[in-house]
Amino acid sequence: MIWFSLIPWEYGVRNLFRRPVRTLLTLSGLTTVIVLVFIVIGFIRGLEHSLTASGDPQVALLFSLGMGENLEYSSIPMRSSELVAASVAGIKEFKERKYVSPELYLGTQIELPEQGQSSMGLVRGVTQSALLVRRQVELESGGWPAPGEVLIGTLVSTKLGFTDQQLAVGQNILLEGRTWRISGTFSAADSAFESEIWCRLDDLQQAMKRQDLSLVAVTMNSPADFPDLDLFCKERLDLELQALREINYYQGLKKDYGPIRMLAWLVVFLVSGAGVFAGLNTLYGAVVGRTRELSTLQTLGFLRRAIVISLIQEGVLLSTAASLIAALIAVFLINGVAVRFTMGAFSLQIDSISL
Repeated sequence: MIWFSLIPWEYGVRNLFRRPVRTLLTLSGLTTVIVLVFIVIGFIRGLEHSLTASGDPQVALLFSLGMGENLEYSSIPMRSSELVAASVAGIKEFKERKYVSPELYLGTQIELPEQGQSSMGLVRGVTQSALLVRRQVELESGGWPAPGEVLIGTLVSTKLGFTDQQLAVGQNILLEGRTWRISGTFSAADSAFESEIWCRLDDLQQAMKRQDLSLVAVTMNSPADFPDLDLFCKERLDLELQALREINYYQGLKKDYGPIRMLAWLVVFLVSGAGVFAGLNTLYGAVVGRTRELSTLQTLGFLRRAIVISLIQEGVLLSTAASLIAALIAVFLINGVAVRFTMGAFSLQIDSISL
C-alpha cells in the first residue's frame, strides 16, 4: 500500500478537461455567483465613496434650525451670506474674495420639451463663488451658464433616466415652468454633486418667485476655525441658523443609509451561501458519477484522504479560474456603471477592497 501518497497534480488537471461540458457549466455557475457578489459589493462601495467624496473637511454648511439633513426644505434670509462673510473670522479668501457660496437647493420636476418625458431631479442655484467652495467641481464641456442656462452633472442623465444625447450641450430642458438651455457639463470627483443640475442663483430665484436661500457653504482656513462660525450662528438668533461641517453632514447621511448597506451585505451572504450549496451539490454529483474511477484509485493503494485532496484540488482550480474571470468582468464591465438612488446617482466601485 502507498502510505499517504498524494495523487499526482496533473491527474486532477486532466480530469477537468475529460469532462468539458460539466467543467464549463460549473465554471459558468461559479463565475455568475461571484459576479453577482461583485455587483452588490460595488453598490456598497460606490455609495460609501460618493458620500465620502462629497464632504470637504474645510467646508461648513449654514442652514435653517431644525432641518436635520433635509437641506431642500431649509429657508434662510438672502443677506445671510453677506453677514457671514463680514462677521466671521477664519473664512478663506483670495484677493479679497471670500470663499462663501449662497445656494438654493431643491428637488423638482425636470421635463424634456416636446418629448413627454419627465422625472424628479436635484437643482442647485449658485453663483461663481461655488467654484471656490466646491473644489471637486471641474468643467468637462461647454461653459459657465449664462442667464436662462444650466450646467449638467455627469450623472444627471442616470438620475433622471434620460439619455446622454437628450442632455447634451445645446439641448433644452423644462424646469419650474421655464425652458433652460444646457450650457455645459461638469464632474465632481464621483461626489453627489454629479447628479445635480446647476444654474444661476438669481435665475432660479426668479423662476421660483423666491428671494431666500437654502444654505450658505463656507470654506474655512482650517477645521479649527469652525467654532467661530458656530458661535456666529448662536449669537445671531434672528437668522435662526445652524452650522454643520460638511463631512459631518455626509457622515449623517451615511448613517441614514446604514440599513440599506446592511441589507446589501445580507444579499452578499445569501448569494454566497447559495453558491456554496450549489458548489457542494455539483461536487457531490461529480463524485457520484465517478465511483468506479475512485474505487480503482483505492484499489491501486491511494488512501481516501488522498482522493479527497485531489477532488478539492479540482474544485479549487475551478473556483480560482471563476474568481479571476469574474474579477476581470467586474473591473472592465461593472466598475464605473452609474445607478440611480434616492440621493441622486453614483457609480459602482470595484476597488481593491472589493477585489
